[in-house]
Amino acid sequence: MLLSFRSVLATGTIDRVAVALSGLCAAHCVATAVILGLLASAGGIFSNPLIHETGLVMAIILGAVALGHGAIKHGFMMPAAVGALGLGVMAGAMTMDHGLEESVYTIVGVAILALGHDLNHRAGR
Repeated sequence: MLLSFRSVLATGTIDRVAVALSGLCAAHCVATAVILGLLASAGGIFSNPLIHETGLVMAIILGAVALGHGAIKHGFMMPAAVGALGLGVMAGAMTMDHGLEESVYTIVGVAILALGHDLNHRAGR
């Protein structure tokens, strides 16, 4: 069944998708670190900056739509503020050299963003 964009926003589906995307991002970061450690030549594919830039753009779009809609719907700004903090940490991590520090900051940012989406979903109930 094809859902309309309005129904996706109203049911909180977009927050659940965003949390799932956050989980995929965290898995990508851990997998990249493991692959880089085990197979340095194959790990270059996963550490391609284009993958990180695309993921951040997707997170920003989903965050703006879901958290912005939630702030309008339920009137609470805290989920949007928490999500924006997570996006900022993720964006800041992209300025670092690839390595453990960048991975840790990215995972922390992803966790904060996922918390913002979870708060948004709960506030919309």
